[in-house]
Amino acid sequence: MANSEKTLVLVKPDGVAEGHIGNIISRLERKGFQISALKVVKATKEQLEAHYNEQVEKPYFNEIATYMMEGPLVAIIVSGTNVVKAVHRLAGNTRPADALPGTIRGDFAHDYADGILRNIVHTSDSRENAHHEIAIWFPELAVSSRKPLKPQKN
Repeated sequence: MANSEKTLVLVKPDGVAEGHIGNIISRLERKGFQISALKVVKATKEQLEAHYNEQVEKPYFNEIATYMMEGPLVAIIVSGTNVVKAVHRLAGNTRPADALPGTIRGDFAHDYADGILRNIVHTSDSRENAHHEIAIWFPELAVSSRKPLKPQKN
């Protein structure tokens, strides 16, 4: 496919706890996208610092980290034509109160529970960010630029 690309979707701990994983995957598949990889993971502070590297110094970063580490999340690599833009649009506005009905956040997210923005999912907003974020959450799939080692002879 000429415009085939990959993006990252994270079903955040509230989405997992409230049982929205299947519905989110169904919405992605109904749009014709492929699930290339999926795993349940407990976020670490290091992963979150790498993922939210531009927010680490912000006063609200600890709220983000606390939220993202309060339970398991589901990391999904989604593939398809123009998938980054389409999935980002399918997620809806970051602020649930501004997300349209029919979007993931519009249908499932809560605005501020316990003073924390709980918006159910993260989606990459550019190809560059998708590549960076996939490497954080799926390091086992990262492409190495090193040449493979030659097998040693005994």
